[in-house]
Amino acid sequence: MKNAAVEDSSLAYLDPEFLASDDARPLRIIAEYLNPLRRLRLQRIHDTIVFFGSARLSENGPLGHFYAEARELARLITAWSQTLPSNVHRFVICSGGGGGIMEAANRGARDAGGRTMGLNISLPHEQQANAFITQGLLFKFRYFFMRKLWFAHLARAMVVFPGGFGTLDELMEVLTLAQTRKLARQVPVILYGSSYWREIINFDALVRHGMISGEDLKLFAFADDPGSALKLLQTAMELDAEDKTPAFALSRCRESP
Repeated sequence: MKNAAVEDSSLAYLDPEFLASDDARPLRIIAEYLNPLRRLRLQRIHDTIVFFGSARLSENGPLGHFYAEARELARLITAWSQTLPSNVHRFVICSGGGGGIMEAANRGARDAGGRTMGLNISLPHEQQANAFITQGLLFKFRYFFMRKLWFAHLARAMVVFPGGFGTLDELMEVLTLAQTRKLARQVPVILYGSSYWREIINFDALVRHGMISGEDLKLFAFADDPGSALKLLQTAMELDAEDKTPAFALSRCRESP
C-alpha cells in the first residue's frame, strides 16, 4: 500500500521558489562568493585595479573630459600590465559595470586589447551593464556587501573619479580598510580631479578637528592627468611573483594571546 503522503522528489538546490525565499538567503550569499571565485580562477585573473566614478558622467556631457581621461588611463594601465612577465592576468581593470566612468574604464582596457571586469548590482531601477566588459567577466550581485568584498579583496589599487553617494561610499570603505590596516597589503588610492575632491571633502578640516591624523592624508594621492596617475600607481603598487588566481587579500585580525 502506497504512503498517503506525497513526497516531493525535486532537489532543493533546483527549486526556484526555495532559492528565492528568505530561508535560502545564506545560500545566495555564499553563491555570490563561490561563483566569482571559480570564474576568476578559470579566467586566470590574478588581481585588479578598480575604477570608481559617477555613472552620470557621459562622454559628450559637460564633464566629458573625465570620461576621456578615465578611458585613457585604463588603456595606459592595461598596456603596461601586458608588458609584465606573468602567467596570469595582472592589474585587470575592474569597474562597477555600468555607464559613465565605469564604461570609460572598461572601454579603455578594451582599447588596449586587455581583459576587463564589471561587478554589476541588481537595483530597483536596473543598472545596465556596459558593452565593453570581457565575456565571462561580468558579475551581477544581489547584495552590495558581497560586491564590495570583490572590489576590495582583489584590488592592488583604486582610482576614484568624481562621483556621488555610491562613489563616496566606496572611497570611504577602502580608506577605512587602509586606515585600520585591516587588509594585509597596501592598496594605493588615487583621487582623480583634485579640484573636485578638495571641494567635496575638506580633508584638512578632518585633521584640524582631530577626526583623522595627519598621517592619514598619506593614504591617498591626487592626480589630474592620465600620465601622472599612471606614474603614481606604478610607484606605489607592489609587484609580487605569485601566480595564484585570484590573489585574494588577507584580512588582518588580532593575534591570539
